[in-house]
Amino acid sequence: MLQFLRIENFALIDRVEIDLSSGLTIITGETGAGKSIIVDGMLALLGARRRAEAVRDGAAKAVIDGTFLVENNTDIAAFLRNNDLEPEVDSGELFVRREITRRGGSRSFVNDRPATQALVRELGAMLIDFHGQHDHQSLLRPELHRGLLDRLAETEAAQERYRTAYRSLTAAARELKTLTERERELRAQEDFSRFRLREIEDVDPGENELEELEQDIKLRENAELIFEQTQVIADQLYENDGAVHDVLSGLRDKLEDLSELDPEFAAQRDECSSALVAVEEIARFARAYNDAIDFDRERLEEMRERSMQLQALRKRFGSMKEVFSERARLREELRLTEHFEDEIAACRDRIDAAREDVARRGADLTKMRRTTGQKLAQSVARSMRELGIKHAQFEVRIGQNQTAGDDGVWVKSGGKKVQAWNHGLDTVEFYVATNPGMDVRPLAKTASGGEISRIMLALKSMVAAGDHVATLVFDEIDTGISGGIAQKVGRAMKSLAGSRQILSITHLPQIAALADRHILVRKENKKGLVKVHVQALESDDRTREVARLLSGEKISDASLASARELMLVE
Repeated sequence: MLQFLRIENFALIDRVEIDLSSGLTIITGETGAGKSIIVDGMLALLGARRRAEAVRDGAAKAVIDGTFLVENNTDIAAFLRNNDLEPEVDSGELFVRREITRRGGSRSFVNDRPATQALVRELGAMLIDFHGQHDHQSLLRPELHRGLLDRLAETEAAQERYRTAYRSLTAAARELKTLTERERELRAQEDFSRFRLREIEDVDPGENELEELEQDIKLRENAELIFEQTQVIADQLYENDGAVHDVLSGLRDKLEDLSELDPEFAAQRDECSSALVAVEEIARFARAYNDAIDFDRERLEEMRERSMQLQALRKRFGSMKEVFSERARLREELRLTEHFEDEIAACRDRIDAAREDVARRGADLTKMRRTTGQKLAQSVARSMRELGIKHAQFEVRIGQNQTAGDDGVWVKSGGKKVQAWNHGLDTVEFYVATNPGMDVRPLAKTASGGEISRIMLALKSMVAAGDHVATLVFDEIDTGISGGIAQKVGRAMKSLAGSRQILSITHLPQIAALADRHILVRKENKKGLVKVHVQALESDDRTREVARLLSGEKISDASLASARELMLVE
């Protein structure tokens, strides 16, 4: 609920601070005193569009703050969490601020974090339900009617069973769509794919073949140079007179003799022996390599031709890695092309099974909605008549949308193809008629503001248990009523205030007399400067304000007595 509201430099308001509580809060004041400006401030706080003209003359910006108690509200907690707007410390309170500048700029903050107007409007719809201006009345939005009806019908468990079946159907439908689109694409390019694959498979490259081939060609092209150099290496190390091996052998013998005279030469002798072994190994490798050199020119030409084939393939596809990747992809595509019919048939079988499950679960939901809808229609019509709409009619219309079934997310209902949604098979909309001989029409297109607000009150009284919005604001819903009807409207508000916070602007004493908290709004003009003041009334002041509503500015003992009598009525 709304705990605290501060409005500063907004329209005629210099600065007002209002502490609020649960139950029924009544706001009264003379015509033009600024009562509706307070409601406008709330609307602005929760994201309603406001121009720079909303800023009070002489001020740079208007600031509106609201503190809401949202303890144990899981919907709002999830919204804040999903949008990274959670408070640093969870106190069960939610802080919203709106700033509107003289230049037309606007900023909003939720728990001191910047938030877009769209986000604030979405959050606002969860915090306060405004009645008296069409564009802020949640019950005038047909898309919300089903949710209210479902909460009344307690369809949560049935909805979850339905959604499980619906998810299976949509997943299978998406799979079929993907398969058919893929088949169409692959069929269209099948000939080209086979041509591309044949290009690769005619060459049939091996892993690392090009790299190995290029290295082999390089060696064969330099065979004569390699032959000559390996011959030189073998000769100079081992085979020529005075070869390195002979020199090292003589040096080793000298070191052997010296080691007998001084053991310190033994290590050098061993090093020389190791060098002899290394020389022998190098010479042996050079001789073996020399003997194995292939001077086959015909083989070299074959290898060059093979290399050119592989290089051409690499150039066409970008790299050998891409060649192998494309070969694997094309093989898989062509394999799928050959087996599409079997895969599509299996997918259609899954869709048929899921469609039957969705239809069965959807029928269960429809039955629950129709049963609850009939009860709701009777109760709301009766309540509307009690609130002074004598010829009231109310209907909960539950329908289903026929479809061609092209997207796959449909079921058979009553022998027809109907659209399936995540919430079921049904459309739900409230219809009303308020005058004799008048056909029922959609609630969203129904008559006057005061009349609509009383319809809203009747509906809210019936659906309060299923409505998660904690605060309702009624802006002068008493238009066109008086006497006993006004008292019934007040009692309906009082009853609703047992489970919701109700804020109501009224001119009727019968309604004001029932307040749990009474706020008086008045306007003062001092030295040409207009200011709006807000005062919480207690005891005698409250009685005098109810008496003023009864008799006007001249308050008599009789009007005070009547006010006390009204205030005792429950």
